Amino acid sequence: MANKKVEKFKKYFNRNRRVSIQEIVREPTAGGVIYRRNKSGEVEILLIQDAKNRWTIPKGHIEPGETAQQTAKREIGEEAGLKDVKVIGWLGKINFRYRRIDKLVLMTTQVYLVKALGDTNAIQKEEWMNDIRWFSFIDALDAIEYEDIEKLILLAMKKIRQEKL
Repeated sequence: MANKKVEKFKKYFNRNRRVSIQEIVREPTAGGVIYRRNKSGEVEILLIQDAKNRWTIPKGHIEPGETAQQTAKREIGEEAGLKDVKVIGWLGKINFRYRRIDKLVLMTTQVYLVKALGDTNAIQKEEWMNDIRWFSFIDALDAIEYEDIEKLILLAMKKIRQEKL
């Protein structure tokens, strides 16, 4: 009887064995820390909530023939519905990796500081998103779950204050 339990135990653990990594894939992406000033003149940051309920910034893959800055603007339009935006400057890049079955994906995201212009309340989320919302600077820092993005939001606020944007 003890042998049957051991065999059942072995079967349970062996079935979860991962496929070994066969390929390394590089995925260049770009996005933006988008801000606006509300009626009181306070800075607000736009965040999207992904399918896993994590708050982050709009970003996406760089298409062939596109610059990172063009990608950031396009993705902000697609993911947030904001077409009237101004890229203020480059904030930095984020590197992270994840596994996609038998591939190791190395993603590099170029992040820009972007000012939302026009009707900034006309935000629209894409179907795959759980939510999209303007946050006060402090609430955006609390909501963000990615440390690297949090650092870029802090850098964005420093730039907004120093340059009186």
